Amino acid sequence: MFCRKRLTLARERRGLTGRQLSELSGINAVTISRLESGPTESPSSDTLARLAQTLNYPEAFFFKEAPEQLQTDIVSFRSMKKMNAAQRNAALWAGSLGLEIYDWLEQEYYLPKPSLPDLRLIGDAETAASHLRQEWALGDRPIGNVLRLLESKGVRILSLEEKNKSIDAFSFWRNERPFIFLNTFKTPERSIFDCGHELGHLVLHKHGDLPKSGRSKSNNGSESEEIDADRFASAFLMPEHDVKAVIPRNFINARRIIDAKKRWKVSAMALTRRLHRLKMLSDWQYRTLCIDLSRSGYRTSEAEGIERETSVVWDKVLKDMWSRKMTKEDLARHLNMPHDEVEKLVFGLVGKIAAPEKSKRHLTVV
Repeated sequence: MFCRKRLTLARERRGLTGRQLSELSGINAVTISRLESGPTESPSSDTLARLAQTLNYPEAFFFKEAPEQLQTDIVSFRSMKKMNAAQRNAALWAGSLGLEIYDWLEQEYYLPKPSLPDLRLIGDAETAASHLRQEWALGDRPIGNVLRLLESKGVRILSLEEKNKSIDAFSFWRNERPFIFLNTFKTPERSIFDCGHELGHLVLHKHGDLPKSGRSKSNNGSESEEIDADRFASAFLMPEHDVKAVIPRNFINARRIIDAKKRWKVSAMALTRRLHRLKMLSDWQYRTLCIDLSRSGYRTSEAEGIERETSVVWDKVLKDMWSRKMTKEDLARHLNMPHDEVEKLVFGLVGKIAAPEKSKRHLTVV
């Protein structure tokens, strides 16, 4: 049966209004409206072909069961004020497609089981970050590969290639599995901080699940939650003892920060805020350094940046499939999705991959 929601999904993923889709496809706008929400149950074969061609979605996509539609009250969007409705909906639909990809993936592979503690009863974000580092036996050392670490703990990570800085990362829990979606349009350093920020939401606020105790999810996206998640990320990525041991308090300037940030793989601004938070910078020093770094372009980019981290899980999966002679088009056909949408969600790692066998394969992320 034709699924109305899937037409809405495809249209909004392509960034089109109903009128724009009508103009591009040559299909009457009223017909499109009726197909999405009105009395028309199914399009004619000609209409379906034109919709599929215009949207670059396979016809079979529109006959799958209704997609799981994410709602803004269960995801950790932090940039709601910056996004318009079209951008928000497109990102949420990307999340829906990501869930379908992971549903398929978990049928084919044994993935790491989630191992995230519930820290909602810990009142202080920095204490929670320290608690988690202790539970994961990280000590005070920098984290070599943040994505690898989170995936080894069972976090399902996918990418968003929205080509728009207004779209931040977001996260949620679904069926006791944690998900993070990262906008790879941001700098690699920002993506790493986003990982820490969303990890904070997952363990402190547990968006998407009914609250068992402690904080309610009803204030999702509130300023206090965002502050908590930022402080958690800062403390988790840049532990206090390591920062104080590495950076001399009596000699902190912009050059020192630019050199030191590489140790924790964070932005210059993030490290500056951390130093101020730890009282290693006075208010005057902090303002002066922010001005100096901004003038050098470090508020929006990183002139001396790092290599982007990508999903270790998807790298292993795709290499395994590649060894069994399956192309990216084969994978897309298996999922009944456009291959460009699949690539956008798996960090652009899709290459030649092989037909899945019946038995599941174990993935180890170390």
